[in-house]
Amino acid sequence: MSNYSILLNILDKIRSEAPASLTSYLPASNEIEKINQARAKAYIHLFLKANLGLLEFAQRESFVTDGTYDGGIDAYYIDDKTKIILFIQSKFRTTEDNFENKEISVEEILKMDIDRILKGETTHENGVPYNSKILGMQNKMQNISDIARYRYEVILLANLPKISNSKIQFLTSGLPFQIFDFKRTFSELVFPIVSGTYYNYGDLCINVNLSNKSLGAHINYTVETGLGNCDITVLFVPLNEIGKLMYEYKNSILKYNPRSYLTLKEGSINDEIRQTILKKDTNEFALFNNGITILSDETFFNQRIGQKDKAQLSIKNPQIINGGQTAYTMSLVYEESLTGLNLMEKLENKEVLVKIITFSLAKSLTDIDRLELIESISSATNKQNPVNNSDRSSNNPLLIASQKSLFIDFGFLLERKRGEFFDGLRYGYIDRS
Repeated sequence: MSNYSILLNILDKIRSEAPASLTSYLPASNEIEKINQARAKAYIHLFLKANLGLLEFAQRESFVTDGTYDGGIDAYYIDDKTKIILFIQSKFRTTEDNFENKEISVEEILKMDIDRILKGETTHENGVPYNSKILGMQNKMQNISDIARYRYEVILLANLPKISNSKIQFLTSGLPFQIFDFKRTFSELVFPIVSGTYYNYGDLCINVNLSNKSLGAHINYTVETGLGNCDITVLFVPLNEIGKLMYEYKNSILKYNPRSYLTLKEGSINDEIRQTILKKDTNEFALFNNGITILSDETFFNQRIGQKDKAQLSIKNPQIINGGQTAYTMSLVYEESLTGLNLMEKLENKEVLVKIITFSLAKSLTDIDRLELIESISSATNKQNPVNNSDRSSNNPLLIASQKSLFIDFGFLLERKRGEFFDGLRYGYIDRS
C-alpha cells in the first residue's frame, strides 16, 4: 500500500462523512470524474482537519469556497486565538505520479484575487460577482472588531516550480506563505491522521462537578526534585470530560506515554474498564480505577465561574503519561454516545481520579534533562500493563526520525509504540499488511 493509496483511503473516508444533501461528495462508484472532483474537495478537508484540528465535517465545509467564481481561493480559515486568517489554494492530482511530480503553474497562483477581496471588491476584474462563500468570508471579516490585529497567510497545497521565495510572495500579493508539497502532505497531513497525532492545541479546559465534594474539589501539593519543583493537583473529573478530551486529541496527547492505544480485546484490562462504565449505574469506577496522570506546563483551577456546583480546570500543553488506556476506553464510549446511543449519562455520573503534574523547573534545565524526568515518571507509573524494553525506547529521537523517514521515503509504517496505528486500522485508512 503506497502513501498515495493511504491518502485516497483517507479522502474517501472524509467524503463518506458528508451529509446526504451534499451530493457532490457522494457520487456513484462508476462516476470517476465526479469522484476525483469530490476527492479534490476532501483534500482541502484533510488540511483543515490534520493541520487545524477541525474534527466535524460541517465545520470544515463552512470554510470551503472551492467552485466557480471563487477568486482562486479554495478555502479559508479565521483563527480568533492566534489572530490569523489563512487563504488556501489546493491542486489535487488524480494519479500517484502526478501527485508527486506535477507542479502548479504560475498562472494558477496568479488567479488568487486575495488583494481585490481584502480591499472589499465583490466582483472579479471582468465584473462577475464572487460566489456566495467568498462574499460570506468578506462579511465575517467585516464583523471582526479587532481586524487590525490580524495577519494573513497563504497556504498552497501543491508542488511548486523551482522559483524564488520573493517571486512566490509577489504572486501571493506580498503575503507570507506555506507550501505543502507531496512530501510535506505525507509527513504532516497523512501520517498524523493514520497515527492519530494530528490535533494541535494549547490550553485545555475541563469542567468539574462540585456537588459531591464537601471538603473541597482538589488538593495541591508541591514536590521538590533535583531539577526543581513540581506542583501536583489531584481531583476527580467526570468520565465524559476525559472521553471528550481523548476523542478530540487522540495520540497527540500521548507523546510521552510509552504506549499508544491497546485494543479492546475480550478479557483485557481495557474491556474491564468498559464494562465497569457501561454495566454499573453507580460510581464504583472511582474505586476500581487507578486514575490518570497528566503533565501540564501551566495549571489553573477556578471554583467561581458563575455556575452552581461547577468549577473549571485549565491546563496548558497537556500530555497523559499514565492512564492512556483508561482515557482511550472512555473516548470510545464517548464516541458511541455521539451516534445516538444513550451512554452520555453513564459517563457524566461517574468520575475518575486525575493527577496533574505542573513543572516549575529550573530555567537552566535542558530539554534532555526535562525529557529524562518525564520518562522516569512515565516508567514508574505505568505498571498496570507491562512496559517492555521496546515500550521504554519508543520515544527515542533516532526511532522517531527513522519512523518519519521510512514512511516518507519508502511508504513503510514502523510501529514504534504499541497500538499507534489502531485508529488507522479501525477507520480503514491502512490494512494490517
